[in-house]
Amino acid sequence: MKAPLTVLAVVATGTLTVAVLTPQALGTPAPAPDSSVGIRLPDDAAPGNNLRPSAEDSVPPPSGDGSEDIRQGDELLVIGPADDPTSTPGPVTPTPTTPPTPTTPPTTPDPTPPPATPTPPPCAGVRILPTDDAANVVTKSPAGTTFCFAEGLHRISQTIRPKANQVLIGDKGAVLTGSVPLTEWAADGSDWVSKGALPPAYGQTGQCEDNVANICFLREQVFLDGKHLTRVAARDKVADGTFYADYAANAIYLGVDPRKRSVEMSKTATAIGSRASGVSVRDLTIEHFASAPQGGALVLGPKWSATGNEIRWNHAVGVMLVNADGATLDSNNIHHNGQLGIGQYSTTDGTITGNVVQANNTDGFWIADWEAGGIKTTWSNGGTVSGNLIKDNRGVGLWSDAYDDGRTFSGNKIADNAADGIRFEIGRNGVIEKNMITGNGYGTGRGSGRSLWDGGGINVNTSSNVAVRDNVVANNVNGIAIQSRTRGSGPWGVNVLRDITVTGNMVTMRGGTTATGMVQNSGAVIPDGEVTLNKNTYRLDSLSSVRFQKTGRWYTARQWQQLGLDTTSTFTQNRLPPPN
Repeated sequence: MKAPLTVLAVVATGTLTVAVLTPQALGTPAPAPDSSVGIRLPDDAAPGNNLRPSAEDSVPPPSGDGSEDIRQGDELLVIGPADDPTSTPGPVTPTPTTPPTPTTPPTTPDPTPPPATPTPPPCAGVRILPTDDAANVVTKSPAGTTFCFAEGLHRISQTIRPKANQVLIGDKGAVLTGSVPLTEWAADGSDWVSKGALPPAYGQTGQCEDNVANICFLREQVFLDGKHLTRVAARDKVADGTFYADYAANAIYLGVDPRKRSVEMSKTATAIGSRASGVSVRDLTIEHFASAPQGGALVLGPKWSATGNEIRWNHAVGVMLVNADGATLDSNNIHHNGQLGIGQYSTTDGTITGNVVQANNTDGFWIADWEAGGIKTTWSNGGTVSGNLIKDNRGVGLWSDAYDDGRTFSGNKIADNAADGIRFEIGRNGVIEKNMITGNGYGTGRGSGRSLWDGGGINVNTSSNVAVRDNVVANNVNGIAIQSRTRGSGPWGVNVLRDITVTGNMVTMRGGTTATGMVQNSGAVIPDGEVTLNKNTYRLDSLSSVRFQKTGRWYTARQWQQLGLDTTSTFTQNRLPPPN
């Protein structure tokens, strides 16, 4: 039989309450005796909810020193809000009591993208066949025309530039590709070579994870039987699954015999993009475009909408919103792009919602600190990023950087990205709310680390008037990191950290050096009262563990409250079974 859970609650100075609860009393069924449950929270978890995770939603806890001592049963210890955080409770005799009726936690919307919409009616408009020159057809048609891309592979040799209010719709199986086939191959020693397809050599932009080889910026990808090959920096490194491009010799080398196989090289930079207003792009697959770093395969303009598209295997950014005021990017599958899933620049009231953004940064851009990963927005005002699944990207999950103003990140599910789950950097008037953020920040590449300087589930960096509220933050490299750095000046004056509120969040921290707190450098001291933490729930491996940090010093939960921080928050100790 499952052992009951013991709860110790300090409810006021000098008062200790003890209760014995079964898992059923906590509102969840006891798992099977052989069930191994990690710390991943269920999709309906919400701040303030201490329900044990379900086996179906579990993943192993992150590895790290100190993780072994937290796998010893089901004891749950709770420290409640302190009436006087500077006092120490005196000795008392524990008295069994009936557990209080739990407060209904705030509701966290399910951030998973909505189910697929019903099959739309057949497209009615100008039909574009795979053999047509799509860019030419669109250019010759008037504003407001609807185009129907027929099923099949459409080779796009020049960017499609829609006019105002034109609509581009794909039939099922309509694919726009920016690649060209490579059909002429000759043996060259142990390798195979194709000549004549590469452009002249060009200069580097962007920053690579490998800053010695520095080849991530090279735009031409190669696909063998549809499989993305990894670029190598020298011919002697060529092997099965890789390719080398010699721009001086205009030659591409493979390590396997490609004859009688399909070989494609991405060539066209952008599939669709223009400055016209009100364009709609729907139900297309967009792949194999040789976009430059920070450039998109699909580039949205003002009042555009892009819905139901699959955007994959492009060299740089899947979708860019550029001067795209009022644009909407909704319910797209954006995955395996070389640098970033979605980028936004200089846009007012843009909406990014309901998308799957997964497994981006395939081409080796810098994981820790250069525009690689899931979503990044800059120099934008208003608008929302909501209800997206942002997962398994090699970089930051969701990043606001450089003078975003009035942005809201809400209801996203952000999991297992190599750097921060959410990073809000050099911005103001931001809201980060009701997101579920789990398993982020465990990348091991250049510049990655485990300290609060390296980020966490949520990282607020040198920004002002930012509200972090009602999020579930679990098993990230750190919980919530507040960073004050010397970052120069911008359009709002000196960039400083001011007026940060962290409330109503559920933060799980176990093992290793994981922490929540504040760091600062000598030129950016945080004034008293500029960071407020209250009404949060912390789930810890031990109440005696130092899981809180303030400007270089470490604290236990009780010591943290004695500093006047999180005085109305709850701290729980959770000991969970080991994973399989």
